[in-house]
Amino acid sequence: MTTAPTPKKIPTTRQHHGREFVDNYEWMREKESPEVISHLEAENAYTESRLAHLAPLREKIFEEIKGRVRETDLSVPIRRGDWWYYGRSVEGKQYGLNCRAPITDPDDWTPPKLTPDADVPGEQILFDANVEAGESEFFSLGAFGVTMDGTRMLWGVDLAGDERYTVRVRDIATGELLPDLIEGIAGGASFTPDGRFILYSTVDDAWRPDRVWLHRVGDAGRENDVEVFHEEDEGFWAGAGFTRSHAFFQIASGSKVVDDVAMIRAEDVERLYAGDDDVESLSVFDREDGVEHSIDHAVIDGRDWFYVLHNQGAEDFTLVRLPVDDLDAEPEVVIPHTPGVRLEDIDCLRDFAVVEYRSGGIARVGILDYATHELREIAFDEPLYTAGAGGNAEWAQPTVRLNFSSFVSPSRVLDYDVASGELMLRKQAEVLGGYNPDDYGQERLWVTAEDGTRIPVSLVWKRSFGEPGAGERPLFLYGYGSYEHSIDPGMGVSRLSMLDRGVVYAIAHVRGGGEMGRAWYENGKTLTKRNTFTDFVDVARHLVEHGYTAPDKMVASGGSAGGLLMGAVANLAPELFAGILADVPFVDALTTILDPSLPLTVIEWEEWGNPLEDPEVYDYMASYTPYENVREGVDYPKILAVTSLNDTRVFYVEPAKWVARLREVGADALLKCEMVAGHGGVSGRYNSWRETAYELAWILDTMGLRDAD
Repeated sequence: MTTAPTPKKIPTTRQHHGREFVDNYEWMREKESPEVISHLEAENAYTESRLAHLAPLREKIFEEIKGRVRETDLSVPIRRGDWWYYGRSVEGKQYGLNCRAPITDPDDWTPPKLTPDADVPGEQILFDANVEAGESEFFSLGAFGVTMDGTRMLWGVDLAGDERYTVRVRDIATGELLPDLIEGIAGGASFTPDGRFILYSTVDDAWRPDRVWLHRVGDAGRENDVEVFHEEDEGFWAGAGFTRSHAFFQIASGSKVVDDVAMIRAEDVERLYAGDDDVESLSVFDREDGVEHSIDHAVIDGRDWFYVLHNQGAEDFTLVRLPVDDLDAEPEVVIPHTPGVRLEDIDCLRDFAVVEYRSGGIARVGILDYATHELREIAFDEPLYTAGAGGNAEWAQPTVRLNFSSFVSPSRVLDYDVASGELMLRKQAEVLGGYNPDDYGQERLWVTAEDGTRIPVSLVWKRSFGEPGAGERPLFLYGYGSYEHSIDPGMGVSRLSMLDRGVVYAIAHVRGGGEMGRAWYENGKTLTKRNTFTDFVDVARHLVEHGYTAPDKMVASGGSAGGLLMGAVANLAPELFAGILADVPFVDALTTILDPSLPLTVIEWEEWGNPLEDPEVYDYMASYTPYENVREGVDYPKILAVTSLNDTRVFYVEPAKWVARLREVGADALLKCEMVAGHGGVSGRYNSWRETAYELAWILDTMGLRDAD
């Protein structure tokens, strides 16, 4: 198809606060309409015809990515109960395998070194996703768990991409499938510690997790399941889980600025299932606007304590503790509030706690001594890195499992011995093809925004092409800037296909993210949201003016809320970019946030504001939402929008409408819609690599590097 689709126009008038907006393409929202499906298929055919010349480059990049990955590999085992749990990947298979092997010594916390070419004594393959996926075009595992005694397992599967999961249960020893069939639930189902019940959540019509349920293992269907909590406030979500100590069952409900946490003793779960209204529920804070908090449980000298991370009077959070038997006592400060040091998480183990926090734009990890309150930061040997705890399954373990990554170093799995302070490398990801981290450089520079704020920018490049700033180079600029989500240093093998062709890879850590603490987020949301967009533009302009790149060599990219950023900067400063790649872009933001019946809208009002009730918010959003601000007489950069038909977070209709409107003003805009996928795109690692290769080929071609080796 060599001619761009020309969708019909059916004017729909939106009226709020005396303002009118005529939307010619709102009819595309009818997902079940054959006409809409036909239009999306026509868009795909047109995009494929326009980009057919990139097929050889796409295949070449796919082989590059595939050639850098050890396809048959094993993860580092995690100890839980009497078993070491780990994953396998196998060459030629789309999905991984979940496996386990028995521990040989109860006192040994050193994980066995596994190699792909050697048998693992006593290995059991618990779950082979390739078998479970069968012929399904899409497969997503939204839950996987094994009972503490190791006898049963559960898993939850989505075969459409709409994040609605079906959970099954299996007896591991016999392979027997139990009658349990829990359908249409949210992700994250898990066993209770005693293995007798399954804990799960369901969502309302707006796709808000609002109810928590207990299912008795062995029951068929959900008929006998008991609802243990319902969050009625449409602005709050609900979830539940157990503390690592397994002593408390926690029900949490919250919005983006309020948390409400109830702690129930685990021994009372059966009473909850039985409908006992006298079960004691413990809380630390009443539901109060602006107060966020989380709670974990520790036992110190035989006494139960709640460790509470909260922001009451402490913008970047403080850590306090209270005795469970006297919650009215004055909270004892464990880690005082320090502006600019954002405390993010605490994980209480038997003998110490792991604290994750952020300082100077870097994610850090420290060990908290219960007796002295000393926080010992774990040091790493690179200036830009990401470190976090993960895979710490046991309450009494003496080590902490850590994951480390930087822009140039392949990811590492480490164990930190808390008693000795020794940091032990368990595995470093292998990048095949002769990768040498010394061939690549990384640095952080600071760009001063128009209002004087200093914006951190991370750069990665291949040294053989020269230092950044020494001459105009092709440059890829990524941004996100929403939900206090930070874009942290990490290596991706697919990125090498750009770096090895001379591209400088840059990340603009714009306001709205969480890189520089809570204030960084607060100054990029609701009525300060434009800072996110102008920060990105200021960074791009700085990179051009200081000789890092040129507008005909720079491509910008972002996804989801970062796709909103892409649409906004396309309208604000189209002259700065050769191309813009927008993945699942939130480009019709005002239409979505005005409709409380759509998934997650009411919850989102605390991020964007409520334009239904507040005309100031309406006008502010109307001033930047990309679809409504496409301009006539503008020379837009090339635009590629990628979406998925079954995405429940950002509907396909937003980029579909945006592309249609862009074409009206003469923009070279393309739409690629995955017809069987979700918010995260296609499933399966080979499919995912091909999708990445597709986007990278477009980026390189837009930069003029299609023929670069």
